[in-house]
Amino acid sequence: MTKLGMALLAGVVFGIGLLLAGMTDPQKVLAFLDLAGEWDPSLALVMISAIATARFGFAAAEHRNDTWLGAAMQLPPRRAADRRLFAGSALFGVGWGLAGFCPGPALVGIGLGYGPAVAVVVAMLAGLCVAGKLPKGPPH
Repeated sequence: MTKLGMALLAGVVFGIGLLLAGMTDPQKVLAFLDLAGEWDPSLALVMISAIATARFGFAAAEHRNDTWLGAAMQLPPRRAADRRLFAGSALFGVGWGLAGFCPGPALVGIGLGYGPAVAVVVAMLAGLCVAGKLPKGPPH
């Protein structure tokens, strides 16, 4: 399978998981963040499951030199938490709390024709442009 095909497959599986978990519904996300009202703890279970899955994936990847497609393994370096991490996390959290979307569910929301998701993705792309982190082209 090609890199683009594998990326598409991973994106589809991720999107289906978001749909099944209800994470594409901003009201469900906002209910998780509403500790003083009708709190919905189900998002915590989704997060715990995602962290556990990622931990096993990273543990397996640490023992490999190349990916399933034969490319060199490129794991992110371990770095200490710094001011930029905390500022970015706070900005992400504020945006998430205001919109009820994070990037993955917003992209799924666009695919489902949910108008407010478009505003979130436009804001996300603008932020990436400002930070100079927008990809320059298709993956190689």
